[in-house]
Amino acid sequence: MDLGVRWKLHGDGRTPAPGAVVRPDERLSWPRTFGLGAQHVVAMFGASFVAPVLMGLDPNLAIMMSGVATVIFLLATRGRVPSYLGCSLSFVGVAAVIRAQGGSSATVTGAVFVVGAALFLVGLAVQKFGARIIHAAMPPIVTGAVVMLIGFNLAPVTASTYWPQDQWTALLVMLFTGLAVVCLRGFWSRIAIFLGLIFGYGISWVLDEVFGKIHSADASGKVVDHWRLDLSAVGDADWIGLPSFHAPSFEWSAILVALPVVIALIAENAGHVKAVGEMTGDNLDDKLGTAISADGAASMLSTAVGGPPNTTYSENIGVMAATRVYSTAAYWAAACFALLFGLCPKFGAVVAAIPGGVLGGITVILYGMIGLLGAQIWINAKVDLRNPLNLVPAAAGIIIGVGGVSLKITDNFQLSGIALGTIVVITGYHVLRAFAPAHLKSQEPLLDSGTSTYDEEGRERG
Repeated sequence: MDLGVRWKLHGDGRTPAPGAVVRPDERLSWPRTFGLGAQHVVAMFGASFVAPVLMGLDPNLAIMMSGVATVIFLLATRGRVPSYLGCSLSFVGVAAVIRAQGGSSATVTGAVFVVGAALFLVGLAVQKFGARIIHAAMPPIVTGAVVMLIGFNLAPVTASTYWPQDQWTALLVMLFTGLAVVCLRGFWSRIAIFLGLIFGYGISWVLDEVFGKIHSADASGKVVDHWRLDLSAVGDADWIGLPSFHAPSFEWSAILVALPVVIALIAENAGHVKAVGEMTGDNLDDKLGTAISADGAASMLSTAVGGPPNTTYSENIGVMAATRVYSTAAYWAAACFALLFGLCPKFGAVVAAIPGGVLGGITVILYGMIGLLGAQIWINAKVDLRNPLNLVPAAAGIIIGVGGVSLKITDNFQLSGIALGTIVVITGYHVLRAFAPAHLKSQEPLLDSGTSTYDEEGRERG
């Protein structure tokens, strides 16, 4: 059985020839391959640092399980889809809602485990029936609206939790990160979040040295005098040790809040498989279902031991585009580095010490970018918002999701925020479509044009 772990040496093993690329089944020399692997790890660090901290989960375990998830993905796709699986930011809002309802870390990981299982089943269905089932159930107007409301639902978290801890540090970090994203080029722009974190650590230390403790809300929300950057736990942490594991627990209210995120993950996977296929020149349509299932299986394994869910990372796709090296050997190297970092508790303590003000500055940009990815889906698919069939369900769902509107079903159960907004978008679109006049039912562009040879009604084209 070909597991995609045999690579041919590309040229002299040093650099790609002019106009050539290093294909997934090729590699450069092993020292260069491990160097590229380290580069992939740095590229994913920014989001993989921030996401577990924002979700209240162990960053050491998150990094370790991202390595395990990447190995599972590479084996499942037989080395044809070079991609790194890191902690998904799409679940940050879900985690915040669950914790606001009194849920623990186990409740968060239990809810996300179910999302991973749902994603795995969607992948199996895509393998059997083709991508047309995705396009039929979730056209671009639906997918874009759900991704948008998931991102913008996070705005109150920044405004009420992180920004008040140190507003001036948050402002400086926001400005620096924005400049890094816009002004830097190539690889450096891909790690702008990571650079923003480093800048934030530095400016927090400087402000502590110059002005002393700050009187503001701390991580628990109490207004007290505290250091912006508290590294006391770093000195006590061991250099080598296992991360903190815990079993998930399952509650229906938390599961219903988390399930809508499966739509965002499907959109991410479809877009990434398409992007990698275009860059490598390979037709990867037949691997879409496998990629989705692999992501779901990896997320189930990670959350089963207390880690966060995973998804394919666009940061690493950007690194491949910049280097023209698509070798899966580099991703195996990256996975090995991630596993080693996961076994260093001191590293995890440094991550956990990220000052609240730094998170405030970064999340202002990060959460907004997540939400605007939904708008990007609309633009790419040429969604016509002048059509009320598109406009009405999207508008209602986004306002419900962003505003936290709730619908009380019984004394012990209610739908609100992300869950209710997603239900309104999906059911609203399909119900309105069933009753809409014919002139409003124009052909919808596909969610990921080119991943299927079928149109919306399931007829084979050409």
